[in-house]
Amino acid sequence: MQSLRSTRAICLATLVYPHTHTPTHTSLIGKPRHVNVEDFSYHLPAEQIAQHPAQRRDESCLMMVGRETGNCHIGTFADFAAQVRPEDCLVLNDTRVIAARLFGRRDPSGGRVEAFLLEERAPGRWQCLLKPGRRLNVGARVLIDGGGLFTVATRLGDGTFEVLFDTEDVLTLLERQGRIPLPPYIRRDPTTDDRERYQTVYADKDGAVAAPTAGLHFTPEILASIEAQGTRIARVTLHVGPGTFQPVKAERIEDHVMHEEAFELSEETADVVNQTRAAGGRVIAVGTTSVRTLETCADSKTRTVAPSRGRTRIFLHPPKQPIVTDGLLTNFHLPKSTLLMLVSCFATREHILAAYELAVRERLRFYSYGDAMLLLPED
Repeated sequence: MQSLRSTRAICLATLVYPHTHTPTHTSLIGKPRHVNVEDFSYHLPAEQIAQHPAQRRDESCLMMVGRETGNCHIGTFADFAAQVRPEDCLVLNDTRVIAARLFGRRDPSGGRVEAFLLEERAPGRWQCLLKPGRRLNVGARVLIDGGGLFTVATRLGDGTFEVLFDTEDVLTLLERQGRIPLPPYIRRDPTTDDRERYQTVYADKDGAVAAPTAGLHFTPEILASIEAQGTRIARVTLHVGPGTFQPVKAERIEDHVMHEEAFELSEETADVVNQTRAAGGRVIAVGTTSVRTLETCADSKTRTVAPSRGRTRIFLHPPKQPIVTDGLLTNFHLPKSTLLMLVSCFATREHILAAYELAVRERLRFYSYGDAMLLLPED
């Protein structure tokens, strides 16, 4: 079989800031009907779960899928710029992954403690997961490996804690002593290289505990070539939380309680998106997090977005369809995950699962450090 890592593509047959609030999104196109979680299951051999990134960001495979027909074509990510038109806009999520894992010892017992920081609540005060949480009562002190300490301030009802550090500059502490929080399906300890590779080249705003992985394939050169051809690049921010890996436990996906994440869509980005749509261009989101931000801010009547910031629990799943997002670049996601359900809003579920079956058959790499899929409308 011809290598998918070559630059020659393989053609395949058709397969069957103005205000702050917590917006709701109830006006997506499509009438709701009951959909079962099992409808989004597929088999993936464990060896196709990427444990390391590709040697170069842009040498990952790229599967291009037509939204209407499900036609698939596999090339390399170097092909991406050729799929984007001058009249389009590309929407990136500029969140930056923090080194959210800290290790230390209880004072004075010396028992080992792991803290996974989730979100800053106030200067020096963070919500986090603690191991072993059952042994850490309010008032417990933890001496952090490498220096510093935190005190358990509050035990929250959802199994998380609030802890108070002895410094307000916790981000600097994390840069110096924290570890990058690789996803649970990457079964190895993080390395020095992960600090760079589990981060997009355009990451800017600290706050994520998981990477917006579709963006990991871009290089500065590819982004420069896209802008040079006239395509506008806009940025949103959605700080990816650990809930992105949360399994759907309800039998019907409508009964799933979606996790909440902080987002921001600026006035400048809203202008770019709305001008692109008005001129007949396509809005192409890089990653499911960019889609969630755009669709949170979308108006179904005008098919425009409004600048906003806040927290979103938007849950996109079939038969809903995106209002303002025309195309999506994304990685391959876990079975029965909310991310796979979101991707299935851009084509039929059958087309998406057929594309996944093809990706398995062609030995593509899956999940955060894996290969990419580009869904675009067909002319």
